[in-house]
Amino acid sequence: NQVERSGKKAFYLVADDYVTLSDGTGIVHIAPAFGEDDARLGRRNNLPFVQLVETDGTMSDDVEGFAGVFCKDADAGLMDKLEADARMLRRQTFEHNYPHCWRCDTPLIYYARNTWFIEMTKLRDRLVANNQTVNWIPENVRDGRFGNFLENVVDWGLSRERYWGTPLPVWRCSCGYDHCIGSIAELKEMSDNCPEDIELHKPYIDKIDVKCPQCGGTMHRVSEVIDGWFDSGAMPFAQYHYPFENKEKFEANFPSDFISEAQDQTRGWFYSLMAISTLLFDKSPYENVIVMGLVQDADGRKMSKHLGNVVDPWTVLNKQGADAVRWYFYHNSQPWLPSRFSDEAVSEGQRKFMGTLWNTLAFYTLYAEIDQFDPKQHSLVFDTLSIMDRWLLAKLSTLVDKVDSGLNHYDITGSARAIQDFCDELSNWYVRRSRERFWADGMEQDKVNAYMTLYTALETLARLSAPFVPYMSEAIYQTVVRSTDSAASESVHLCSYPAAQEEWKNDRLVQDMDRLIEVVQLGRAARNNSGMKNRQPLARVMIAGSKPFTEELTQVLQDELNIDAADYIDSAEALLTYSFKPQLRTLGKRLGALLPKVRDQLNHVDGQKAWQELKKNGTLSLTVDEQTIALAEEDLIIETGEAQGYAVMSENGVTVALDLTLSEELLDRGFVREIISKLQNMRKDSGFEVMDRIRVYFKGTDKINTVMHTNSDLIAGEVLAVELIHRKSPEATEWNINGEISYLAVERV
Repeated sequence: NQVERSGKKAFYLVADDYVTLSDGTGIVHIAPAFGEDDARLGRRNNLPFVQLVETDGTMSDDVEGFAGVFCKDADAGLMDKLEADARMLRRQTFEHNYPHCWRCDTPLIYYARNTWFIEMTKLRDRLVANNQTVNWIPENVRDGRFGNFLENVVDWGLSRERYWGTPLPVWRCSCGYDHCIGSIAELKEMSDNCPEDIELHKPYIDKIDVKCPQCGGTMHRVSEVIDGWFDSGAMPFAQYHYPFENKEKFEANFPSDFISEAQDQTRGWFYSLMAISTLLFDKSPYENVIVMGLVQDADGRKMSKHLGNVVDPWTVLNKQGADAVRWYFYHNSQPWLPSRFSDEAVSEGQRKFMGTLWNTLAFYTLYAEIDQFDPKQHSLVFDTLSIMDRWLLAKLSTLVDKVDSGLNHYDITGSARAIQDFCDELSNWYVRRSRERFWADGMEQDKVNAYMTLYTALETLARLSAPFVPYMSEAIYQTVVRSTDSAASESVHLCSYPAAQEEWKNDRLVQDMDRLIEVVQLGRAARNNSGMKNRQPLARVMIAGSKPFTEELTQVLQDELNIDAADYIDSAEALLTYSFKPQLRTLGKRLGALLPKVRDQLNHVDGQKAWQELKKNGTLSLTVDEQTIALAEEDLIIETGEAQGYAVMSENGVTVALDLTLSEELLDRGFVREIISKLQNMRKDSGFEVMDRIRVYFKGTDKINTVMHTNSDLIAGEVLAVELIHRKSPEATEWNINGEISYLAVERV
């Protein structure tokens, strides 16, 4: 048998640290031909190399009774034979990890073959050092996943026994001499039968003979091809046919500024590039690397044809477009994290960003067409801009800086999220707050300012977002810029990337507006909790915990909250009610039988006075059965509520309270707003154009009729009515407006 023919000692025990006493029996069978650890131990201990499986997977002739049987099919029979020969102590089935083909799940076997290696272990220190020069994103890959791989680098098995691939350029002579050919010129020089137009792949290359420089004999190429990963790692110079030509072009582009691939390429392309570059140039082939996480299905599972959970990209691309898919990956999570991909996730990003931006574009184009607005005929006159204009331009300039810096530092997700946040504020704050300026008659300076500010934002956004959503950015650019300026660059992708306008920056205004928006959100939440309609004007809002806003910003605040006045107070205590309960954890044992009486007194104290006493003295004093009991804050469960007649909301140290007291004048203004809202909805439902003039018919309760007559000019101006007619129309719609029945109808004039 093969063991006897080898002349080497076998069938004895050796020690190694990968076998433990805690798993199994503490002893394991070694087969140097069928395992990496086995082969390593075999070489170290000079064990015989026994190969009982042929290259086609069948048992060799040395296995009596099983020759020619597929190795996995022979398992049961071999165990039967061992059992019959009394060489098996026990037969048992175990479940354990086993390699399978990743495509078809066929069980595999480790199989030792003669292979050409590159001795990478000699370069371990240089690989580690070169890796330290790379900006890895995320940073932990450098010393973690990739760094650990380099620290434990093994020799590179270079050759493959396949047909397809780059032939290994080694010619071998019968005298034992091997020669590696370095170029076509060298091959032609050493060969007598190399054609001028040599094809450097099998089978043609194998027909070329080389004269042996040692003995003068004929050399033939070895049969192997090169590992495909070697081809990938040779890309930086192979693409330029360097070193045979394009020396300057190669040196100008090496190392690369940036590459990106999935995290599994730490053992693939990232390594092959680093290995070959270290071998040839002793430097990293790249300066910056973004390591991508894997794309998973909606449930967080790896996509696989076998599992049937692969999302067809063409289905998503055809339905939602390439930009929506791109935006999902940019905005959803940092690129190195796994992405749970689904049609619904793409749709959500499309709606929140692309839909919002597109609606803003539609708003601009609608009114620009109505007014025949041409931005070339106007310019931004900064001193005349409203506070909303100045704020938006300041935010825009800050955004440009943030995105430019983010991209320079490869923070794609942070940049994308900043763009989306800006678009949300552009639409839901600036445009919503500025709509009436676009509705104004004529083309006064304030209306021009609104147009030019929105134009500037859209034009800048088109250029800023071009690397992220190239198709949508192009559409915005063509619509906003090229439609009125044929001399402008033909495409947004031929424009310069935006640069921040320093004169627009105003950090104080941006911070104050951010603070104001937070107060507005608290005010809206308080109004919503109270059930008070948004269209009902209120007398005042009281704000604690926030510095007073400027007069301009205070007016914005009042408009947003539909409030007549804003008061700033030092403390929110006056806006709250306080109630107290005993803290049983501290008082139960201490008070004993007095506890029920203390609880009763706490239920009847004046909450405001008790709170003030507690804050002033540090204790709240009660007299129970002629005893004075001092209660500290930790002895009490303190609950707060809204003061009577107020809607209160607090967050991050800021308290906003709406005065809910309604006078007759406030109620009437609430009716006016409700009526205007109903008429605007009827205009829209009737399909009227934005600038269409209408006639309004109305009839209702005495309250409705009085409000309509008293506020006729205001109502007519808001809904573009040429007249209000006090008569019920046959086409009238019945409305319940704050408990008052009204019949309203509109017709185009």
